[in-house]
Amino acid sequence: MGSPVPVEPWGRDPGPVFSGVTPEIIEDTLIHLATENEQYLSELPEHAGSFKDTRIVEFIFLLSEKWRLDQSTRYQAVELLERFMIKQVEQLWESSSGSVKGGAQGQGSSWSSVRDQIVDTFVLRLVSCIQLASKLSLHYSRVTSDTALKFLQSLKYSYTKQELLESELAVLNTLHFHINVSTPLAYVELLLEVLGHNGCLLPAKPLHHMCVQLLDFCYLSRETIYDTLLKIAIENSTPSELQVAKFLTVKEDFMLLAVGIISTGMFILSPGHWEQVVEHLNCITGITPQSIKEFSYAVLRRILGSAVPRQHHGSCGTKAPKGRILPLK
Repeated sequence: MGSPVPVEPWGRDPGPVFSGVTPEIIEDTLIHLATENEQYLSELPEHAGSFKDTRIVEFIFLLSEKWRLDQSTRYQAVELLERFMIKQVEQLWESSSGSVKGGAQGQGSSWSSVRDQIVDTFVLRLVSCIQLASKLSLHYSRVTSDTALKFLQSLKYSYTKQELLESELAVLNTLHFHINVSTPLAYVELLLEVLGHNGCLLPAKPLHHMCVQLLDFCYLSRETIYDTLLKIAIENSTPSELQVAKFLTVKEDFMLLAVGIISTGMFILSPGHWEQVVEHLNCITGITPQSIKEFSYAVLRRILGSAVPRQHHGSCGTKAPKGRILPLK
């Protein structure tokens, strides 16, 4: 008899397994993610990204690490909290402004009331989003009510299990139970699968590990990276309010984030094959090589400082094979 296959401990993320999916499934999933991404961008709220502040993201990441949650859970918790909070603010504002009169003074009082309600329950809602994200995890390292309450009590909150349950229900109801949102990590992992299928030789496991580290970094350095990217795009160091507003779809584009992360990871690990990977990513997604390279530059600029050059040149420019996964142009 052969040696038994080692079994991963319960709740531990064994990492990605590449080259185990048929081309048809990869293609269908890629189209689904691209469609989902486009739909989200077409319906983007005016204040999208407002709750992805570095301190909030760091709080979620640290708490997810404390509770030993897998990588995708922390990203999903960030996205759930962001989408929930924007909808909650909109609902509270409509409710509050509808019952308050008195011009500018009345609006100021209305906003003050909304802000107080948000602050009073923010940490509870954040914990609820992590709980919900953990329940969606394929590895199912679930955050129990006892664990969540113990943490909240350590911060001097006196919530009950009933209030914790009601908070989860509030998030679910506000989002109309649409909580299984795809995270940027899903885009990264699928694109790595496509690249491998298309014959682009990659150090799959090291590149995946690097991409996760870079994705963490991009979440934590979001404003600085996208500010650099905006200034590159408009070739001006002082963007107007209109330019900032129009750039919002770029900041929320998960497909762009994913290709930028993979490009940056490949440049760090194997710069000689960087041009090839950028060309493959362009063929798969339709995102221009210039956009991909500019994103990598913005990330590397944040990591290395102003010393990083604007243009890089790799030694390999092999085109993607004809049998590649359907391009999304």
